[in-house]
Amino acid sequence: MQPIYTGCIANPSNPKIFLSAGEASGDHYGAQLITELRSRHPGANFFGLGGPEMEAAGQDRIIRAEDVAHMGITEVLRHAPRVYGSYRRLVASIKQRCPDIAILIDFPDVNFRLARELKKLSIPVVYYVSPQLWAWKRRRLRWVQQRVDRMMVIFPFEERFYRARNVDAKFVGHPLAESPLPTMSREQFALAYMFANRGNPPTSSHMGRPWVALLPGSRWKEVKLNLPTMLEAAALLGPDYDFLIPVASTLNKQTISDLVFQEILPRIRSPKSSITLVPDAREALHHARASVVASGTATVQAAVIGNPFIIVYKVSPLTFLLAKRLVHYPPEVWPSGPDADGNLPIGMVNLIAGRRIVTELLQDRFTAANVASTLRPLLADTPERAQMIADLAQVRHSLQPSPGTSSIQQVCDAVDNLLVKNQSVRGPKSLARV
Repeated sequence: MQPIYTGCIANPSNPKIFLSAGEASGDHYGAQLITELRSRHPGANFFGLGGPEMEAAGQDRIIRAEDVAHMGITEVLRHAPRVYGSYRRLVASIKQRCPDIAILIDFPDVNFRLARELKKLSIPVVYYVSPQLWAWKRRRLRWVQQRVDRMMVIFPFEERFYRARNVDAKFVGHPLAESPLPTMSREQFALAYMFANRGNPPTSSHMGRPWVALLPGSRWKEVKLNLPTMLEAAALLGPDYDFLIPVASTLNKQTISDLVFQEILPRIRSPKSSITLVPDAREALHHARASVVASGTATVQAAVIGNPFIIVYKVSPLTFLLAKRLVHYPPEVWPSGPDADGNLPIGMVNLIAGRRIVTELLQDRFTAANVASTLRPLLADTPERAQMIADLAQVRHSLQPSPGTSSIQQVCDAVDNLLVKNQSVRGPKSLARV
């Protein structure tokens, strides 16, 4: 029979801490956690799965996040042997080093399986940034109930959802809501990005023209599906606006440039002079008059910055049909029903607000004409624009952490509490055969 590990010696003053994060946002949060925990425990040792930011903060990376963060079925199948080998190395490192506690950040396909191994070893688990179990894959909820000691969530309704199902969950605030607003002025932004390659400085007419941000997504497939319609809508809005397209760090700027200037704009016979690719979504949202945003994290960015926007999204017809059948919200998440087309909201900003404060144009409703007509009231000084700005301010307030603390500090507080709690519970390291 295989040996079962029954525990390790807990050492809260100089703890060994396992961290696992497999995506860019998780790497960023993980680095912040390491920095905060090291300030509390200078002798702490950190190891596990992480990205370059976590390594720079002091993590001994057993596995590099960039080697396992493959998205999509075909990618996972193609890389399956390497991904599984990496997983086994992570489990082996846990058994060998016997950490005092583990912090798992999002990345559920790997982290839920790691939580199972950690539970076998009686190692406490803090899970930060919950996967969207409240929307689909609800069967994984029992994994949280069985394997996670503290669930630290970044949306208010997630705490209600988990507590109603006997999970020790706490809303700690959303990291994006804690970020200060961009400080670059509109003039600096224009000189740095919009006119840097045009040979002439911006004129007063250029600077006075409203800007519209178009955020098509952070993955190539999303951009291919969403950006053409966005640019067709831009053409309908006319020459009185400049349009900013932030290029996510996960995308190749030259590839996006070729798509925009050599493929889409010539096909729709739209001028190139009003379109600018920029590197920073937050700066673009801050300076834009209004925005068109593909559903995803960018909708939360737009909300906390306070930029009026509409949500759009398009996928294959089969994917959309399956999503409508699979996605269901419990009352703690969405107390109302679907819209007239039978669609539940997908924009996180609407779920946070508990009502539809931002228009969602999905699938067949995502047309250039609908985008242009829905956006126009948000570009003028209208009651619709004023109401959305007020609603977004309420959303930003609801995402703030408790006064006097931060989301990262609260996660670290949970880690410290579990370290102290388990010091007396967990005995010497031992092996038992069954």
